[in-house]
Order: sequence, then C-alpha cells, then structure tokens
Amino acid sequence: MSRTRFAHVKISGVTCAVPENFIRIEDELEFFHNDVKLLERNKKILGLGKRHVADERTTNADLCEAAARDLFAALAVDKGSIDALIVASISHDYHLPASACILQGRLGLSEDCTCFDISGLSCSAYVHGLWTAHSLIAGGAAKRCLLLSGDITSRHSDRRNRNSNMLFGDAGTATLLEYTAEERPAFFVTGTRGTGWDKLIAPAGGYSLPVQEDIAGLEITDTSGNVWRLWDDLMKGIDVFKFTTEVGPKSIQDLLEFSGKSLEDVDYFAFHQANRQIVSTVARYAGLPREKYSTDAFSLYGNSGAAAVTVDICRELSRRPVKNLCMVTFGVGLSWGSCLVDMEGALVAPVREYVTPEGKMNRKEKINYWISYFKEGNHA
Repeated sequence: MSRTRFAHVKISGVTCAVPENFIRIEDELEFFHNDVKLLERNKKILGLGKRHVADERTTNADLCEAAARDLFAALAVDKGSIDALIVASISHDYHLPASACILQGRLGLSEDCTCFDISGLSCSAYVHGLWTAHSLIAGGAAKRCLLLSGDITSRHSDRRNRNSNMLFGDAGTATLLEYTAEERPAFFVTGTRGTGWDKLIAPAGGYSLPVQEDIAGLEITDTSGNVWRLWDDLMKGIDVFKFTTEVGPKSIQDLLEFSGKSLEDVDYFAFHQANRQIVSTVARYAGLPREKYSTDAFSLYGNSGAAAVTVDICRELSRRPVKNLCMVTFGVGLSWGSCLVDMEGALVAPVREYVTPEGKMNRKEKINYWISYFKEGNHA
C-alpha cells in the first residue's frame, strides 16, 4: 500500500457539470417486469432515484470542458499559467488521441502544457489524478495543474440491463491545483489488487477483442433477463461488494493513522457514490457518524464513475464549506485510493446542468463525417 504526504499544494477550486437530460427510476417500470414492488425494493436497498444521462451528441470531453470553463471563469484563471492537464476517465472520446490533448486545444491552453490521460481505473481515478497532480507540483514539474475527471457511464451498458444500467449517470468535473508556500498537508493512501482484474471489466472494445462483425450484433441474455453486449461493463457484484467493504474502511483507518488525525478531526467524508448500500456499509464499518457523509449524490445523479466522488463534493461542500476533507474511492483494477486534503478557501461550485449546444453532430452525422475524412485520402 502506498502512503504519500505532500506539504505545499492547494486545491483552489472544483466544479461539476451533468447533462440536462435525466431518467427517473420510476420511468423504467417496464424494465422491472412492470412489478412495482420489485422496483421499490431495488429503490430502497440501492438508493435508486434519478440519474443524468448524456444524449448521443454529448461526450465526456464536452462535460469536462464545460466544468473547466466554469472553473476558469469563477477563479479568473490565466489559461497560459496551466502547466499540466490530466484527464481521468474510462469514457474517452477516442482510443487516440488522449482526451487531454483534445481538451488542451479546445480550452486554448499553452502549447507548453503537458497533457496526458489516466485511464482504466474509473471509480478510483479522481484520487489517483489528485495524487498525480500533487506529485507533479511537489516535484517542481508544474506550478498549476488542471485535473478533469468524468465518465459517460450510461453508455457502458444496455438500458434493459437491470444489473448495471439503472445505477449509472454521467458527469464531468474540473479541479485546479497549484503550488503554495503555505503548509497545506495532504495525505494519500492508494492500492491495487490486480488479481481481481476481471471482476470489473469491459471484455471487448480494446485490442484484445476489437468490435468487429462477428460480435457487433451479439446480445447475451443472462438468467435474470439482463441484456449484455461483449463491450459492456461487466461487474461481479458480490466479489466487488466484498472488496469495497474490506478496503474502504481499512483505507480510512490507514489514512487517519498515517496523518495522525482522528475521525473527529475530519469535517466530511466524500465517498465514491457506488450506491447507497455500499456507501452506507463502508461508512458503518468505519464507524463514521451519519452527519459526516452522504449518499444523496447517488440518488440524484447516479454512479458517474470517475466523477462520482467529485459530484458528492460539489453537492455537499458548495452548501457547507469544510476544511478537512477525506475522500474514499474504490473501483476498477481492482484499485482504491483515499486522501485527506485541506479545502480551506477553495471554491466549490454546486452541480450545474450542461445544455447541449445547437449544431453538435449526432451519431449519423459523425459517421458521415469520418467516412468523408477517410475518403479524402490525405491520411496516407
């Protein structure tokens, strides 16, 4: 397990954008065999409520860009002062180039800005992104780092899939970190259990099993009636639940021990909003008082992958600023990351809705665009 302490990095601001479109779980009764009791049971146990989902014209880069522009405007940021741009996501617009490169151009950042993606971690990616940004600044490689974190998790499964799709929403977030001469202690505890790599996985879509004609139309229906495609996110629920309820409380204990803090010293615990059951169980095992954490972000926005913990931060801390913030995340890999940071003086904006601009291409238009691009022949 990695333990890291930083001293001279501050979080200056955090913003979040979600799509304007949303789905209420009550609108999906047909996917619960029109069984009201079954729907209500799932709603009660998991905390299902509303989730914001992007239309086909909106991408993760769009949501992250919107959050970044909000952040720049609120803090009057000189875009030329951004030394590094990190995008943490598993919903990148393309296999290549990196989303960070695309967003560097769209945001008008300096060509001297270092840009790269953190991929494949999803739910723990935000804390790993914070750790990376702290490392760059503490090591002198950057003075100002922009971390963009988000996912379009609603597209990672079929809507008919009640094992998965009902949990997931979409969001993009932006965080500005910078060097400070002040003493701002920050503590990180991270870890990986790669032996469980196949417990949370999208089997197809990479270069091990590319999506080709032989699987493009393939649909698999499991014994519960859930519909799967080979490129959907597949989760072994019981195994993942055991993993999160083991490493979540332990990482909190390790973090408090490492930082020399107690539960009473921490003002708020922001959890990866996997679902109400997981968050509540981890918090209970860790002995947290109910007023120091929330599951409301999941019920209002769904599990938005890499952005989920940040959505919780924006919803809660925009209404009640805190100094000592603990983040607790766990997810793909299997990986986990927790941190204790000083949020005093940081801008934390409330979650805002992103409206898709007129003129954005739909799926058919994107296909036709790239057909024309290939036909031009200047790619040789």
